[in-house]
Order: sequence, then structure tokens, then C-alpha cells
Amino acid sequence: MDLDVFVATHQGEWARLDALARTRRLSGEEADELVTLYQRVTGHLAKVQAAAPDPTLEGRLTSLVSRARDAVTGSRSSGWRDVARYYTVSFPAALYRSRRWWLPIAVLSLLGTALVAWWVATHPEVRNSLATPETIREMTRPGGEYEAYYSDRPAGSFAAQVWTNNAWIAVQCLLYGVALGIPVLYVLWTNVLNLGLGVGLMASAGRLDIFLGLLIPHGLLELTAVFVAGGLGLRLGWTIIDPGPRTRGTALAEQGRAIIGMAIGLATVLAVSGVLEAFVTPSGLPTWARISIGMLAEVAFLLYALVLGRKAAEAGETGDLDAADRADLQPVAA
Repeated sequence: MDLDVFVATHQGEWARLDALARTRRLSGEEADELVTLYQRVTGHLAKVQAAAPDPTLEGRLTSLVSRARDAVTGSRSSGWRDVARYYTVSFPAALYRSRRWWLPIAVLSLLGTALVAWWVATHPEVRNSLATPETIREMTRPGGEYEAYYSDRPAGSFAAQVWTNNAWIAVQCLLYGVALGIPVLYVLWTNVLNLGLGVGLMASAGRLDIFLGLLIPHGLLELTAVFVAGGLGLRLGWTIIDPGPRTRGTALAEQGRAIIGMAIGLATVLAVSGVLEAFVTPSGLPTWARISIGMLAEVAFLLYALVLGRKAAEAGETGDLDAADRADLQPVAA
């Protein structure tokens, strides 16, 4: 094929397609012409690639075909609309659809925490195996380690540190799902054990009310985010075992994309929790006011996940990427 003759023959069509692709508003006839030329120039590109490869011409036609395809199918740009849709539709829908995993985990974790706390508070030999009586008194006394933890650093840097630590716990729960979810159980148990020990030690010192006044303002939201992450990790692990009617690859791809999206939302939830822990928990507000703020934040999250999420899920939202953002799949026979 003579490239010079080929270019001279079709130069007018390429110029016309380029002009139509750059036009913002097309008439009906122009839209039909755009589609026709797009199909024709796509054929030209394929012919050049097959019969007379030329990098310069291929690059020119590839760019033209790509621009024309955007004009034909409608280009899509990300922006604040996508961000708003994520937080008002995709994230709450994913929370609602995974509720059968994270709600039971929340209940079991809280029961486990209560059991560990009771065991520590009512068994002196258990406390003595953890630390010396002098060390425990130093930890639980007024102004001791448990109380100073929330006030011995600048609020801004403390909020960043808390967010980083909690976000890492959540990420661990999400990532460990690929190992059939087994490590997720360990992370959740470690969280239950640490919390139960703190509650038990403060209860044994007769200062449980002080500890709960420090924990509840931020802890309810923080723990819920960890429970959600744990539930998603276990759900991913179960998907590997039982992908359902889909192929295992398809099921893992869908669940993996949803988890990546959930990680962004959970990071936001944990950021809110970190702000509460840094600015509300150690504040001079009365205990009832600090606890009320924490409970309001938790109720707001549950309404967001279970009410707004239910509405989005019933509308068909799954928490996965939009169809326009997912790779096309070629149908295959079962």
C-alpha cells in the first residue's frame, strides 16, 4: 500500500472527523456523519497497522479515533460530582450490603470485650499476671497513663497519629481477607483484648466511669469502623471459598473493587473519630456532653449506613465501580 496515496485519498475524511469531534453541539445529520466517519477511520487505522505500519501515521490516527470515540460515546470526567455520589450513594450502599458481616462482628466483639473486662476486673491473679500492683496503680490513678494518653500531646498531631494508627488497623482487616480472612480474626481479637484489658483495669480501680467518659466520645465511631473493615475482610475471604454463581475471578474482582472504595470511606470515618478523640475526649466539656457527642456521631453513622444505604441498595447500587469505569467483559458460554 502506498502511504502517500492513502493519506492523500483520505485526508479530507480525517479532517472532517477531527472537526466534528471538536464540535460541542452537533445537529442530527452531523451526529450521523460523525458515527459514520468514526467507523470508517477506525478501519483506516486497522488497515495501516496491518498493511503498512508507520508510527507517525498510526499515532495520528489513534489520537483521532480516540477523540472521536469520546465524542460518540460521551466523554466522562471525574470531579466533585463523583465525590458527592460516592459519599451519598456508593459508600452507604456498600455499608448496607455488607451489614450481615459487620453487625454480627460488632456484637461479638463487644460481648468479648465485656467478658475480658469482667475477667480482669474480678480476678486479682489475672491482673497480677499482667503487671505489678504498683504499675497498675500508676496506670489507673487520676492523671495516670490512661487519662494522660488523651491530653499529653498537641491535639492536631495527636489526631493525625490516632488516624494513622486506626487506618492501619482497618487496612490490615481489608487486606488480610485475601488469606481467607483468617488473619482478620487475629486483628479483631487483639483489638477486643486490648480494649477489654483497659476497661477491666479501670473497673478494678473503681474508675470505670472515668474511663468510659474518655472512651465513648470517640470510641463508638472508631470501633464501628474497625468492625466494618473486619466484616469486609471476612467477606472477601469467604468470596474466595464460595464465589456464588459468578466465576471466582469475577467475584473477587467485584468484591476487591468494592473494598478499595470502602477503604476511602472508612478512612474518612476514622478521620472524624480521630478529631473527636483529639479535641472532644480531652476537652473541658462535662462528661455527659462528651458522651452525647460520641453517641450522636455513632447514631449518625448507623443512620447513614442502614437508612441511606438501604435506599441506595434498593435502587440497585452495589458499591462497585460504575459500569462506565469497569472493563468490558466478553460474554462466554456457561
